Amino acid sequence: MKLALLLLLPLVPGVLSQSTNANDTLLWGAYRPNLYFGLRPRIPQSLMTGLIWFGTQNYQAIGKTRHACDQGDALDSYTWTEYDTREGGVQVIKDSFNNVKITTEFLKVAGGDHGGSWAARVKGEPIDKDKISRVSTIFYFGLEGMGGLSMESEEDENGVTGEIKLTGSTPQLDEFTIRVADGAENRAVTGGLHYDKFKDRVGKTHFLGRPVKDGEVWQVSHVIMKAILDRAREAIVPYQDPTVGAPDPSYLLSLPDDVYMNSNVYAVQKFFDGPFQFDVYFDSASNKQVLSSAVLDQGIPALVEAYGKRFREVLPYPADFPPEKKESYEAFSRAVTSNLFGGVGYFYGTSIVDRKFSYEWDEEEDANNEDAEKGAKFTEPKALLTATPSRSFFPRGFYWDEGFHLLHIGQWDNDFSLEILKDWIGLIDEDGWVAREQILGEEARSKVPAEFQTQVPNYANPPTLTMAVTAFIQRVKAASANRGPSDAELGMDYGVGGAQTPLSIPQTAVESRFIDNPELALSYLKDIYQPLKRHYEWFRRTQRGQIKQYSRKARSRTEGYRWRGRSELHVLTSGMDDYPRGPPHAGELHLDLISWMAFFSRTMRDIASFVGEKEDEITFKENEKAILDNIEDLHWNEEQKMYCDVNVDNEDESYHVCHKGYLSLFPFLLELLPPSSPHLGAILDLVRDPEHLWSPYGIRSLSASHPEFGKGENYWKGPIWIQMNYLALRALHKTYAAQEGPYQEKAKQIYKELRQNVVDNVVKEYERTGYVWEQYDAINGEGRRSHPFTGWTSLTALILAEKY
Repeated sequence: MKLALLLLLPLVPGVLSQSTNANDTLLWGAYRPNLYFGLRPRIPQSLMTGLIWFGTQNYQAIGKTRHACDQGDALDSYTWTEYDTREGGVQVIKDSFNNVKITTEFLKVAGGDHGGSWAARVKGEPIDKDKISRVSTIFYFGLEGMGGLSMESEEDENGVTGEIKLTGSTPQLDEFTIRVADGAENRAVTGGLHYDKFKDRVGKTHFLGRPVKDGEVWQVSHVIMKAILDRAREAIVPYQDPTVGAPDPSYLLSLPDDVYMNSNVYAVQKFFDGPFQFDVYFDSASNKQVLSSAVLDQGIPALVEAYGKRFREVLPYPADFPPEKKESYEAFSRAVTSNLFGGVGYFYGTSIVDRKFSYEWDEEEDANNEDAEKGAKFTEPKALLTATPSRSFFPRGFYWDEGFHLLHIGQWDNDFSLEILKDWIGLIDEDGWVAREQILGEEARSKVPAEFQTQVPNYANPPTLTMAVTAFIQRVKAASANRGPSDAELGMDYGVGGAQTPLSIPQTAVESRFIDNPELALSYLKDIYQPLKRHYEWFRRTQRGQIKQYSRKARSRTEGYRWRGRSELHVLTSGMDDYPRGPPHAGELHLDLISWMAFFSRTMRDIASFVGEKEDEITFKENEKAILDNIEDLHWNEEQKMYCDVNVDNEDESYHVCHKGYLSLFPFLLELLPPSSPHLGAILDLVRDPEHLWSPYGIRSLSASHPEFGKGENYWKGPIWIQMNYLALRALHKTYAAQEGPYQEKAKQIYKELRQNVVDNVVKEYERTGYVWEQYDAINGEGRRSHPFTGWTSLTALILAEKY
């Protein structure tokens, strides 16, 4: 997928200056930037920018053109080393095939009435200085929606010397200018066969302008590359005789240097031999400062220094890790944190929903929805600001992942995390449902297999957004405790003439206004309370399991839960797709879901308390207790000494389905057990047992002694997942190792070893491969599946800094 940028208007909370729609460009790193200035609109209008490049060392290299960061490109690595949503960042891309390291530096410049301006610098240098490094770069711009874009530089059929200038306007951006300027030391390819026939084009900037339909601008790379290849096919004709010899690829593989009428896509191409540099400036007309190279010369080093200083304050290197690892581990933490933020995208478009689909064991729910139309239908367009699990492989919003993303984002930029959270809350429909995958628009759908595109309104996902809400409330309470009582509460009055004047005015960081201002925090929580409550009630209504129908003994006759939407071999809705379960049955009960419902009830209780909904608070507290009781009554297996799913046999008798792994740990992972629980010892023994879950690299998803360990898809049948290890470490750190109980010392030791194992392995694999991974091998710890997976795997930075 293409990589891009998300830009937030500096120092103006709640306002986005530039944001994204879907897939992206390698220049930026998250998604292709659709530039929104001012208040973030709910319409699909954007100014996109992106970078394409290919080698010109031979003609075959154009077959490996870089634009979409597909894993098949086999780039050595691409990573933001620093990225701040409000300021800018630095990204490094290593491409050994073309022997080039590309560094993109991006800086936002506040000012004016339409979101400010920005500047970007693209630099390249050989990875191996003893080998050839010849590259062509294509920087493009595309406008979608109302407005216009035109080329101001004088056109020439042989290309342009000097700066390229475009002008444009949209209702959101108003008038703006874009300029692309060469660095002074750039060198073009010269000499070789037939140089004299092309010398008038060598060293020039080549260009293209084309009209592209709204909704199709995301496919601009195809338009650009087709234009290059069409021109090359014509230009190569005189040189097809082998005795004549072919010109250098850089002489033929260029844009045609023409602009069609009503063009809304423009591309600017340059050819380099060796190191290179060029700058791109976006000047908002209402910002009177005209950008220049000096802005980048001074601004990027200042940004890097400020980022490093703040990073050491927010996520400090721990004293209990070796000093000699500090430099490499800090570099890793900065990179994964930066890439998590760089992976935030702004999506807009339709979804596909089928309100009548159900498996046979879910048909009872289907009968309750008789008014719905049969078959998959497109919804009305929706918008979503969201982090993404993997820039290249999962370029969309995932409910299951997002709660974990927001834990990390909230540590760095609380207010930004709240804006993302509010967008997700805004997706809750009138019934209380949120689609578990947010595949908005054709561009997003292009990255998803057809069988996974349709969403079903009685399908849930782990309600991880509640973790982000709880974390926010904890930050607000901690800040309030640190401030202490107010002057009014202490009966002090430092005013003059009756007007109170504080001795000092605290400086509120732009990232934490909602933490430092209790009124803002209260207002925010009140805004999300009702839709979140509706969502909670949807879970209790649609995911309810059967208790009395099978004569099950439990203190509550209502608190049992079952994931809808499972197939014979998968429970995709649980988030643990192929984890072993019993056979599908309308009477089964799932341990992980009832555990999530206990956590959800606790979160709703906390919010209700904070916003003053006293009656609701009592109800949520009662629900929580009833659920916790039923976890014990329904899911604990005394013989196996573990928590299990529940199913129904052919005689309609209930039985436990026990598979040692992440599932059996859920009451522990979500801190639902008191430290004094008699079951905690058995759980800790299971965690620490190398024959089952313990490994030198983290806790395995399924016991190594299980007959299905490592079999089949082997997705959740052994591999190590970092977000689950984070939950275990958080539970140990905050509860079981922190509070008195019979297993406190054991919990402390497990915490220390597990934290070391997880961090060391993820960093080791990052340094070995250049990436963080979706999961890690249960036997040797090697990174597996999609990469870079700087979604919840980036939680390693929080684990290192002990930010739970």
